[in-house]
This record gives sequence, C-alpha cells and structure tokens, in this order.
Amino acid sequence: MPVLPTKLPHTGTTIFTVMSALAAEHGAVNLGQGFPDFAADPALLQAVTEAMAAGHNQYPPMTGVPALRQAVAAKLNALYGSAYDAERDITITAGGTQGIITALHSCVAAGDEVVIIEPAYDSYDPAIRLAGAVPVGVPMTLDYRLDWDAVRAAITPRTRALVLNTPHNPSGRIATADDLQELARIAEQHDLFVISDEVYEHMVFDGAPHESVARYPALRERSFLVSSFGKTFHVTGWKVGFVAAPPALSAAFRRLHQYTVFTVHTPTQHAIAAYLANPAPWRGLSDFYQAKRDRFRAALEGTPLKLLPCEGTYFQTVDYRAVSDMPELDFARWLTTEIGVAAIPLSVFYQRPQERGHVRFCFAKRDETLALASERLQALAGRRA
Repeated sequence: MPVLPTKLPHTGTTIFTVMSALAAEHGAVNLGQGFPDFAADPALLQAVTEAMAAGHNQYPPMTGVPALRQAVAAKLNALYGSAYDAERDITITAGGTQGIITALHSCVAAGDEVVIIEPAYDSYDPAIRLAGAVPVGVPMTLDYRLDWDAVRAAITPRTRALVLNTPHNPSGRIATADDLQELARIAEQHDLFVISDEVYEHMVFDGAPHESVARYPALRERSFLVSSFGKTFHVTGWKVGFVAAPPALSAAFRRLHQYTVFTVHTPTQHAIAAYLANPAPWRGLSDFYQAKRDRFRAALEGTPLKLLPCEGTYFQTVDYRAVSDMPELDFARWLTTEIGVAAIPLSVFYQRPQERGHVRFCFAKRDETLALASERLQALAGRRA
C-alpha cells in the first residue's frame, strides 16, 4: 500500500475534540468547546421546517439565497455605514471556518507569509499551510492587547495578508477604533489583504461598539469579513455563515467556493433570511451573554482563579497559578479528571507554546450548567495541584 502523503504533518486532533472526549469520559462539565448547551429560538427552528415544506430543498444559487444575501448586506450597511451590494459582495458559506479557509486561498500563494495574532484560533495556521503559505505568529501583549509594533516588525516583503479576530477567541478582548485605524495604516503601507474573523460580532460587552473592518473604507476595500449565524443564533451545528468583500475579492473567493462546498443548505438559508426580519435576537445578544458573563464571574470570586478581562465573545480566561505550576495542558486535563470541569489551555493557540498559567472557559451554557461548574470549581479553594 502506498504511503499516504499529508500537507499537515505536524497537525493532530484539535484540542476541542480532545478535551470534549475527556470531559465525556469523566463526566465533567464541558466548558471547553465553544457551543451552547441550550436550545435555539423555536421560531427559527420552525422557519426551517416551513422552508422545507415550501419546497426549498434543491440547490440554491452558488453565492447563496438572494433573500439572505440581501438581509446580510442590509444589516452590515445599517450597522457599519458600509455599502455592500448583496449581489456582488455577499457570499453564504458553510460556516465561518470555510469562509476563512477559502478567503486565505483566494489571496495568498505558495511562499507568501500571513501574519496571525497569537493566541490564534487553531484553524488559521493549518488553513495558511494548506495554501502553501507561511503563518507568522505575532504574540499579543501580556494583557492580550494587539501589539502593532510587533506586527510591523514581523512584516517582510513576502507578507501578503493578516488575519484579524475581534472579538478575540480565546482571550475575550476586543479591538478598538485605534486598533482598526492602525491596521488600516499598516495594510495600506504594505499592500496587505485582511481576513477579519468577526464571528462574535454581536457579543461585545459594557456598551462598547464592535469595531468591524466594514466601518473603515480603507480596510473594507482590502478585507474579507467573515461571520457566522451559528454563533449568533445558538446553532453552531448548522455551519452557516457569510463572507462580505468588495467585488474583486468576492469574485476571487467565489471561484474557489464553487469548487469546494459549491453552496450551502437551502432550507436553513431561507429560514435565517426570514428570521433576520426581526433584529431583536441579535440586538439582544450582547446583553444576554453579558448577564451570563457577570453571573459566572461572580460565582468564581470565591475561588483562587484570577479572572482576566472579558470584553466580548462567550469565553472567560483565568490565571490558575495560585492553584498549580503545571503546564497549561496538564492543568486542563487535571481540572477535567479531578475537579470535573473541562477548560482549554491557551498555550495550544501559539506556534511555540507559551506557558502563562491561563485556561479558557466557555460560558455559553445554561445557568444550571454554569452553577454546577462553579460549585465544582469552589473545590480549588485552599488546594494545590
């Protein structure tokens, strides 16, 4: 039998799969993988049933159902003052990850370099490598802010693109207006493309705005904006998202999109288009998750875990060094098997793992789930691992 070749020789099973399996094996509360354990709005689920009953079960247009693309363009333009055209600029994707991979393949070639901000969501690195390009990790500051001096120092004549993620997974930080303006200056100076992962765009807390690339004309013209209905509407398993980009970028994106997924689940697209007619669900999302964040943080006050800032997403990062000197992956495993709560170590989100004593919890869970996890984490008080 011939040897199977691989384009990702150093990539194994994702940390999310590993920790979720460990949580299931030990009956732990799974605050590792980022998915809600509560139901979606019944009205959205009913809309899918109605779409199937209405006969929307065959291939839709390759770029997406027109009504959904129109709803996306209208929402983006109203929120960010942009002028996306539904026909030319919006493509419906099989989730955010497919959007990111296709965007990268659309704008980079073998040997190009792509800057990723670390800690970086784990799909970025392999997506860049699959395109034959080279990921260049640039760490955030010690308090998880964007380090633009470090970004500038990492840029070379081979740098072709930068991946931005705001709100940021895993740190829970958000990019500011100053950050986006600095990114615009850098991108213009070095003629870079930007892949902007904004899947948590409606989870920004304490009254802060979401600073999208769509707000800034100098960025909008060179950016692929990626977002996800799965995150916004608590249906991560549906794997439906979108990419917004100006005509030339969208044309390049669609040339690849048509030969990978071609198109996306038809009745779900119709359902989401109808559901978007009511803006209340996504407009209320920040308040919904901020309340969960605040309850979870309050419940952890009595533990030795140090809470780091959470400005957006549904992730809370903690510093556990008052409990253990273990490496982050070992501590996450110990926490799962001995305390009964699964978390994700931040060290896995770097090209060269950095051990800072930080793990990430997901609070997109029912209140009773978070209460049980918090009760178990109270057992850390006065304990060393």
